[in-house]
Amino acid sequence: MPGIDECLLDAMRLPGARGAALVDWTSGLALGSVGESPGGDPETAAAEAAEFARLAAEQRAFAPDDDPADNPDGGPGDGSGADPATAGGPPVEDLIVSNRDSYHVLRFVGAAFDGEVFLHLWLARPEGNLALARIRLAELARRLVLI
Repeated sequence: MPGIDECLLDAMRLPGARGAALVDWTSGLALGSVGESPGGDPETAAAEAAEFARLAAEQRAFAPDDDPADNPDGGPGDGSGADPATAGGPPVEDLIVSNRDSYHVLRFVGAAFDGEVFLHLWLARPEGNLALARIRLAELARRLVLI
């Protein structure tokens, strides 16, 4: 299982990767970063991405449907009425922001870490593959070990 540095280096192997960071979305602090940072300042980029992540993660409009058939094992979507943001992490899996020359993919890391961190990958749009980035970030988030 990879630690933070190994995870971020793996993310940088994706086509078009310009930078990657692991960010605590509660505090806005980068727990690690590699490559370039949007805007040139990794601390500011982490804080701004965390603010965006908090806005999405705390909104009920983005929560999964509360249908027991969706999740027979319990947890979010188990029909219990529990707040998905506190019952197993944020209700959002990932966020994607695109602009003229790049993509930003924010992938929330699961409940094993209280759902308080996310991976932020910055991709150059011409070389980046958004579908591949989402798949790889999901794999990295599952395997990540915070040490």
